[in-house]
Amino acid sequence: MDHLQSMRVFVRVADLGSFARAASAMDISNAVATRHVADLEGRLGTRLLNRTTRSLSLTESGQVYLERARQILDELEDVEQMVVARNHEPLGSLRIVAPVVFGLHNLAPVLQTYAQRYPKVVPDVTLVDRQVDLVEEGFDVGIVIARQVKSASVVTRRLTTGCMTVCATPAYLESHGTPTRPEHLLEHPCLSLPAEYWGDERVFTGPDGEVRVRPQNVIIANNTEMLRQFALLGMGIAILPSYLIGNDTTRGQLVRLLGDYQLPQVEINVAYPSRRHLPAKVRTFIDHLVEHFSQTPNHQLGEQWIRDGRGRPGAQPHYEHADEAATPAPRSRPIDGELAPKLAKPSRTRGRLPAASPF
Repeated sequence: MDHLQSMRVFVRVADLGSFARAASAMDISNAVATRHVADLEGRLGTRLLNRTTRSLSLTESGQVYLERARQILDELEDVEQMVVARNHEPLGSLRIVAPVVFGLHNLAPVLQTYAQRYPKVVPDVTLVDRQVDLVEEGFDVGIVIARQVKSASVVTRRLTTGCMTVCATPAYLESHGTPTRPEHLLEHPCLSLPAEYWGDERVFTGPDGEVRVRPQNVIIANNTEMLRQFALLGMGIAILPSYLIGNDTTRGQLVRLLGDYQLPQVEINVAYPSRRHLPAKVRTFIDHLVEHFSQTPNHQLGEQWIRDGRGRPGAQPHYEHADEAATPAPRSRPIDGELAPKLAKPSRTRGRLPAASPF
């Protein structure tokens, strides 16, 4: 029989001094109550109750066992109530992992407003450019750039979709000329990510369809912030995420090029371990991310994300199970100065978080 339930029955019998009253209070039969106590005595190898036709009394062993059993059951109830409270009230440490560059440029505003809304949650942020396993490494939430999480025990939701932008400084363009077609990149020194991220070719889609070019690289780096620094020094033409250069283009330090052509999109996803009952801190943070991305001004995440027609109105959060539903994110049409994320239902894939992300 259930050992804990037998302990509960014994404590109730001892408190009420009667099998019948204990059975009635616990909504079980008198025979079941008797069997629970008998099973407990058999397990312990000693009598806990002295029984007569008129009364019950505790044996010496029963008195000792009653005291400790009551303490154990009280502690168990406290633990269960604490766990329930943690799942219903956002609190505790929230472990978040994200790529370095994206995290440095975009996470601080999200965490500031989240901390104001949920002060009992302590964000614990790790920025890494390496392969990450959310489950094995104990992360609650991961923000993923460009590649899907690949793990059977992880669920992903798309937050938004951005674009890669060709850019250079005004001084560089004045000295070397301004490319107007992708093929013109062959005549310029380019600042590029390693081939493992995009391959050797850059695939553009334009008025005449697909155009493939193989730029002449003068510098290769696995970090877009470093490539941005090279571009700002006028060392060549770079292809960078729009969110990374929004302020640079606003200030005129970098110029967007090849406006009639588009490069493959960059997906930004939130990933979290697949569980039937997500902790409140995880549910609320995911919803907060969606809300933040739906309302963040374009100059913070790149004007082209909406201008290129890739944004979508916010969608209602969709969790893996119905009992995990949370407050829907705002639904709105894209307007000037706002970013509307393109969202998708959670997807399951196998493997790990992507290898070192340059973003």
